[in-house]
Amino acid sequence: MPMLGLGTYQMEEYDECVEAVKRAFGMGYRHVDTAEGYDNEDAVGDAIEEAEIDRDDIFVATKVSPDNLDYDHVLTSAADSFERLGVDFVDLLYVHWPTGEYEATDTLEAFAELREEGLIGEIGVSNFTVDLLEEAVEVADEPIFANQVEMHPLLPQTELQQFCTQDDVDVELVAYSPIARGDVSDVDELQEVAEKHDATPQQISLAWLREKGVTAIPKATSEDHLRENWLSLGVELDDDDMEKIDSIEERRRIVDPDEAPWNQ
Repeated sequence: MPMLGLGTYQMEEYDECVEAVKRAFGMGYRHVDTAEGYDNEDAVGDAIEEAEIDRDDIFVATKVSPDNLDYDHVLTSAADSFERLGVDFVDLLYVHWPTGEYEATDTLEAFAELREEGLIGEIGVSNFTVDLLEEAVEVADEPIFANQVEMHPLLPQTELQQFCTQDDVDVELVAYSPIARGDVSDVDELQEVAEKHDATPQQISLAWLREKGVTAIPKATSEDHLRENWLSLGVELDDDDMEKIDSIEERRRIVDPDEAPWNQ
């Protein structure tokens, strides 16, 4: 899984989504993240086709919505996503939220079946707390590969990361909203590290995640923002930089619906 991908949340306008994904591919991105609930899988699929890049070179991730997490609904939802994306296989399929029809054993049994049949490469979960992830790892017949959560210097997810790196867990973290939807630009510590590296606070946030072994999927549509995020791959942070960023005291969650598991 490439450690920098393109998030497509809120890219609901067809032409904008197609062009953004194609621009990203042109710059070198090879990881694109979508979801059944984003209403843009058809646009992402058309961009993949128009880009004329070998399918094996593109890491495609999508998600099953909470109201489709019953065993049979998972299988139907996945088939519908494949059709919209124009693929017969996705590299990573997520449980989008552990709400709605989600029931660990039943839901993950369907995901395991998809993996065993070779229709998905890896099983992912999203917005799972430590307790929910621990349950999923325990009951799943196939390994849980990744947990996609909001993560950035204002929400470092320290407890979750410590749990994921245990030998008997070994789950990748994927960060959505990795630049806190732009809020990182106002953080003094990130501004200081950015000045040191002739970079932007957004690039520093992405580099910070990479140093922690976390994959980031920032959303961007314009060529300038896509390139800014891509160039973060050239930013190398040292121990002092990481310590300064880790010392940020402000905590802020951007995505916080009432039904989220951490609010229950």
